[in-house]
Amino acid sequence: SQPPIQRIKEAVSEIKKVARQDPVLGAEGAVIFLERLSPAIERIDGSSGSIGTAVNRAMTDLVPIIAGAPADAKTRGRWLDRLWAAHEEDGMCYIESLADDWGDLCASAGVASAWADELVGITAMALGPDKSLRGHFHGTTACLSSLYRAGRFQEIVDLVAGDCIWPYKRWGARAMAALGDPAAAIAYAESCRSPWASDAGIDAVCEEILLSSGQVDEAYR
Repeated sequence: SQPPIQRIKEAVSEIKKVARQDPVLGAEGAVIFLERLSPAIERIDGSSGSIGTAVNRAMTDLVPIIAGAPADAKTRGRWLDRLWAAHEEDGMCYIESLADDWGDLCASAGVASAWADELVGITAMALGPDKSLRGHFHGTTACLSSLYRAGRFQEIVDLVAGDCIWPYKRWGARAMAALGDPAAAIAYAESCRSPWASDAGIDAVCEEILLSSGQVDEAYR
């Protein structure tokens, strides 16, 4: 796994260097890289987790480049369509977490709201009570992220009100805090603790909520 990890590091370094001089060109390079990444490494043994770690670090570096690029609406629309197709075809789930940043990748509340409109119908079915319709949808997190970026917080709370996993419910906790009730948001997050939920993930969301509401001492404790 070391040669592909080294190539990933080299590619990210090159993209970052270009982005400092030409942010739009750097973002284009980041999109191309993410499009090609999963097909390029899907046959490599990733059981040690080292390739997955390298990919996650790469996305941490590249998502802000794409999100922050001063691209026109047509260019950003193309980027999002291409990233969506890559995410949809990612059989090994290497770029699965890209959905967490979808709202940021949209770069504006208006674009995020348009994406949310496209995804919310399927997301509602995937998270709904009808067992014949509910199930995994690769765009669920992208929908929640887009709703959050668009400021449509109550819709998030409503969508995750039923029986669903913590990675979705954490958006509900963040939305409650954004609606002005950090105490309820923390109580909601705490209620999600279970053997199947990440304690560290819940802790991080609660800390984020406390800090964003100015409760620094409580966050420290």
